[in-house]
Amino acid sequence: VAGDMFTSVPKGDAIFMKNILHSWSDEHCVKLLRNCYHALPDNGKVIVVDAVIPDAPEPSAQVKSTYQLDLFMMNLNPDGKERTEKEFAELAKEAGFFSTKVAGCAYSFSLVEFHNKMQHDLIMIVI
Repeated sequence: VAGDMFTSVPKGDAIFMKNILHSWSDEHCVKLLRNCYHALPDNGKVIVVDAVIPDAPEPSAQVKSTYQLDLFMMNLNPDGKERTEKEFAELAKEAGFFSTKVAGCAYSFSLVEFHNKMQHDLIMIVI
């Protein structure tokens, strides 16, 4: 689908983005996420696959790799950067989302969900 994601986003129940937000400034990310928010139904969500850096450096290989990616993004694009979970939550809130959740992590990448409205977990009780 051709278009400009900073102008509008096609409607859908969920929107998936991989390695998109880390290429843009906070202002551009809020604009894109706001467009996503308006393209989703009340129970919709945005699913983002991107690196999530910890609040404080850790000595693990995974964290070192993520910080290297952050340095690479700063060299490649002055507006690009990797973000902490708190920074993703701030972007989401500014764009209108109700909540964010880091749903999983593999290697240097995390799956971050931005929810339009309060999401209820289904609990099944078997008697």
